[in-house]
Amino acid sequence: MTTKMRPFKDTIPLDQARALIDGAIHPIDRTERVPLDAAHGRVLAGDAVATADVPPFSRAAMDGYAVRSGDTSSATPTIPTTLTCIEEVFTGQMPTRTVGQGQCTEISTGAPMPPGADAVVMVEQTEADSSQVRVFAAAEPGQNIGRQGADIKTGQTVMRAGEVLNASRVGALAALGLAHVEVYARPRVAILSTGNEIVDPGRPLEPGHIYDINRFTLAAVIADHGGVPVPHRTAADTIADLSRAVDECLADDVLVFSGGSSVGERDLILDVIDRKGEVLIHGIAVKPGKPTLFGVIDGTPVFGMPGYPTSCLSNAYMLLVPVVRKMARLPMATLRSIRLPLGQRIVSTTGRHQFYTVRIADGIAMPAFKASGDITSMSQADGYIEISAQTEIVDKGELVDVKLF
Repeated sequence: MTTKMRPFKDTIPLDQARALIDGAIHPIDRTERVPLDAAHGRVLAGDAVATADVPPFSRAAMDGYAVRSGDTSSATPTIPTTLTCIEEVFTGQMPTRTVGQGQCTEISTGAPMPPGADAVVMVEQTEADSSQVRVFAAAEPGQNIGRQGADIKTGQTVMRAGEVLNASRVGALAALGLAHVEVYARPRVAILSTGNEIVDPGRPLEPGHIYDINRFTLAAVIADHGGVPVPHRTAADTIADLSRAVDECLADDVLVFSGGSSVGERDLILDVIDRKGEVLIHGIAVKPGKPTLFGVIDGTPVFGMPGYPTSCLSNAYMLLVPVVRKMARLPMATLRSIRLPLGQRIVSTTGRHQFYTVRIADGIAMPAFKASGDITSMSQADGYIEISAQTEIVDKGELVDVKLF
């Protein structure tokens, strides 16, 4: 089946499109248990409560001698106090003797403190001669000791549900002795390329055919932002095959079409979504990426992305990334930006919010956009500038905010 050309009757502003999409998206409630070494970047699904003190024992904070501080009160650089060393204690060992009056224990950084001692004198303030140790500085109680529970107390809530696990937070969970942790599941995003002309890379390219680019760019974006890309085999430009493909993809959390969302005779995604669910958006006042579609089928969000690679990738950053991150319970993505002079005049399309790729050369933002179908418009760019729907011209030399990829 084909349809007649159906020009866009109207397009909606980008902000309105974002609001409609956001209203249809909900964070994922599924959880899963993962090994701690796979927890980086995941979102904690429950509070982490300490079941033991950290550190679990009082320990030396530096190499030296564990002493009774009162025994060293009169020690000075010129008149040292002499103590008798009764034992050596290294990390991983437990002391076997109690430090009595006039005694000390040689101790390594991190080793458990022996009973009777209440301070550590660092080795640089001592001088040893066999078992006799001269101490050249008075010690204060608690000096150079990491006390049991000084970092984390038993029963303390170390992290709350919803926190993103970065390197230091994973380290804190390791300190609690956790080998696994409960996290929210990542959203599974079905990727479905459409079109009779689409061929998988690695296969011979027949006349009139092109290699599939969007499946790979979309998968990379999804994986970068907390989702699990689930590529499906390319669907042909028929209602029957597209309908079959949609049914296969609805087991995932989000479905993203590539191609078939425009207004041509073989752009059939609009018909498929309309038959199976509800179309909320068809056409956004943005460049590149105007022929973008969004709807819902049985509660599953469905994107119809433009087939042109630059349009598809641009809209993935603009529209799909916020969806994946919200579903994954991740914070909004933030891009670093710098302010630079524009190296060439840009004449924009009035009434359409434009994302214009640029490359940075010698401190100048040079336009890099070629055409919506040219992937090098993105691959050879360092970032992009936004041009509002009300702006017609951005002059050469004008300062612009470049958002870096």
